[in-house]
Amino acid sequence: MCGITSEENDEFIAVERSDKNHNNKYVVLMDPLDGSSNIDVNVSVGTIFSVFRRITPIGTPVTLEYFLQPRINQVAAGYVIYGTSTMLVYTTGHGVNGFTLNPAIGTFYLSHPNMQFPKDGNIYSTNEGNYVHVPQGVKDYIKYCQLEEDERPYTSRYIGSLVADIHRNMIKGGVYIYSTITTAPKGKLRLLYECNPMAFIAEQAGGKASDGFNRIMEIIPTELHERAPFFCGSYNMVEKVEDFMLKAKFSKH
Repeated sequence: MCGITSEENDEFIAVERSDKNHNNKYVVLMDPLDGSSNIDVNVSVGTIFSVFRRITPIGTPVTLEYFLQPRINQVAAGYVIYGTSTMLVYTTGHGVNGFTLNPAIGTFYLSHPNMQFPKDGNIYSTNEGNYVHVPQGVKDYIKYCQLEEDERPYTSRYIGSLVADIHRNMIKGGVYIYSTITTAPKGKLRLLYECNPMAFIAEQAGGKASDGFNRIMEIIPTELHERAPFFCGSYNMVEKVEDFMLKAKFSKH
């Protein structure tokens, strides 16, 4: 690595070599402890990371632009989830694989090859305590999930650790929602450290990730700690949320 940036640091960190040649090839962006508010109650937490190639010739210093590349330039992304077992889930752009730690010998084994989001699901994950503060489209979608018709009502499951919520929904089928709220008009989750790596994983697993209107992977970041609304999960469920968001937007105007 020639540079690191973290949700926990205000500025990026350039990794200096003793010979000052700056010839390492990658930068890493990470959320070192996702779901930290759950630590004291022994709920699953995790680590999220994203990897990019350097964008200037070897031998030149690391700059901010290294970390503000279009998200489609990611060469790898993943997360580690610390729960009843420890798992590493990651992609290099060729599908998603999950590895489970055998603590007896300290080795990860391929336990979940070619992980895929089911196209549909029956779980929605959102903090319904924010219901009065979310956009009308999200309110309408939540009410849709609660209706008794077709395969509904859906099951509400919200852990409050992004890693844990996404991991469950990737295995069982579901959608994760953290929209804008009146107290956080740009959203709460950080684009670089949470939304982008999870979007890369979701797309590689046949799912979808959106800000409610646009593909997360196509958003051009402008600052290290930029925030964004985040809708991620089973492809058809995210599409349905986007439909509700668009209908509410047009009805408003």
